[in-house]
Amino acid sequence: MAIEFLKAIPWKHVGLFVAGTIAGNYGTDVLGNDKAKKVYTEVTAAALRVKDEVLKTTTSLQENANDILADAKALNEERAEKSCAEAAEEVFEDLAEVEAPKKAPAKKAPAKKPAAKKAPAKK
Repeated sequence: MAIEFLKAIPWKHVGLFVAGTIAGNYGTDVLGNDKAKKVYTEVTAAALRVKDEVLKTTTSLQENANDILADAKALNEERAEKSCAEAAEEVFEDLAEVEAPKKAPAKKAPAKKPAAKKAPAKK
């Protein structure tokens, strides 16, 4: 009966609990050490400096991207205006090259001859 009881215990969970307890006790000793605190402080300060530099770089990139976007929009508008003007110019040039058709004189309808009167029939 005792063996069945021991087989029913989830030993993996017991092992994890024991390992966590040991790591926790050891961790408090390591964190409480003055040298360790100094190292943690230096690492945290370096991480904060890196964060500040990344934010500065990101801000600079965003500003440059916004400038590029504004310049691209202005260039597209300029090209659109230019192409509209060029298209209108081409149409006017084409119209100038085409000669206006000469009006042909209107054809007069032939004059109608009066119908001939028939002589009365003799009896």
